[in-house]
Amino acid sequence: MAAVVQQDAHGFGTTLALGQGTAARPIVFSAAGAVPLAQFQAQVRALAAQLPDGHHAINLCEDRERFLVAFAAVALRGQVTLLPPSRAPALIEEELRRHPDSYCLGDVEPQPTPARFLRLPEPLPEHDGAPPLVDDAALAAIGFTSGSTGTPTANPKTWRSLRTSTAQNLVALRDLWPDGVVAHMVATVPPQHMYGLEMSVLLPLLGEVAVHAARPFFPDDVARALADAPAHRLLVTTPVHLRALVESGLGLPPLAGIVSATAPLSRELAAAAEARFDCEVRELFGSTETCVIARRRTACEQAWTPLPGVRLQPQPDGSLVHARHLHAPIALADLVELHADGRFELRGRNADLLEIAGKRASLADLTRQLQAVEGVTDAVVFQLDATDVGSVRRIAALVVAPGRDPAAILQALRGGCDPVFLPRPLRLVARLPRNATGKLPRQELLRMLRDGEG
Repeated sequence: MAAVVQQDAHGFGTTLALGQGTAARPIVFSAAGAVPLAQFQAQVRALAAQLPDGHHAINLCEDRERFLVAFAAVALRGQVTLLPPSRAPALIEEELRRHPDSYCLGDVEPQPTPARFLRLPEPLPEHDGAPPLVDDAALAAIGFTSGSTGTPTANPKTWRSLRTSTAQNLVALRDLWPDGVVAHMVATVPPQHMYGLEMSVLLPLLGEVAVHAARPFFPDDVARALADAPAHRLLVTTPVHLRALVESGLGLPPLAGIVSATAPLSRELAAAAEARFDCEVRELFGSTETCVIARRRTACEQAWTPLPGVRLQPQPDGSLVHARHLHAPIALADLVELHADGRFELRGRNADLLEIAGKRASLADLTRQLQAVEGVTDAVVFQLDATDVGSVRRIAALVVAPGRDPAAILQALRGGCDPVFLPRPLRLVARLPRNATGKLPRQELLRMLRDGEG
């Protein structure tokens, strides 16, 4: 199931086929049926001919089939897809200003409508022709970090690097479904996010996987989307969506497996999901900077297994990631402990560690303790930028706990938390500002705390 790469006379890869497998194999499916690879490629050729001039495109498509077609058409046109951390109008306008040679395209006209916007035609046109090919060394996309730890940063990705990382991802998941069949994936994550792009766009594009056109959000929607798949169903999701599914009590069609990423998955939730849905839950570890680099079965494993060709090197302030799909090693803030067999365990993030009055703690552990308090349905602990009179940065918390009192929550937290790490202020809110993948942008947390929302 490796992507097809055309080679020159010297044996070096030069072009990459956008689409893998036979002409009849499904690449996208929905309640209306499946879209075979040949039809998808015909749509890509036709849309590429209609795209405006420019070097960058922002893909705002909400339908995953149309995102896939637009993503491939932009590449066929020799352009690069920009993937802002969200579709907020201000962020879109900022990227359009930063890239004056760019435009937006989508299946639904956003409000307000960007100055340079192309709405995809309905229905999508089709043109016959040769299989669409792109330069293997060309830039495919520029992904941006989520902003959960500060300002989003740009991370360019070539087709060669994405092809290599997609092959690694297939190795990480391939044993979840039988050989010789096409897995049918339902994804709750947006294709604009790097995890969503890797799983629900690149796997169908460069491996023999079909993806549902929709992005279901509520448990009922997920169940209906999975029912549209003929067999060998793979659910790609996040801990937030997975918890909602487990707590909903809904039955799901038989699953080949569940894949989770974007936020830490607790062993308790992974085990509950495995028992509830009778399949393996496989957690992936990665980042926008590195793509997916490791996997584990969280219900029964603490250590992560690096994907083929990936090696982590501990550093005083984090770790260095070496991988075949990376042009050079990339530094992460994650502190790791290596096992002799190459597996590793996460020991927090350098920026996550706290030291106050000679005592140490981590924001992640404090958040887990707060989320475990009775009546708390969601919570986050974070450190403020400003310092107090002792030059110590204060710790704050936003908590979703209907009917609970902040003082009672703090009292419950005292049982397992040193008083110097108790969050003050602790503010009750109606919901946390989680984005489409469950992450919490730092600027949104600070804004909610400042404005007293909730």
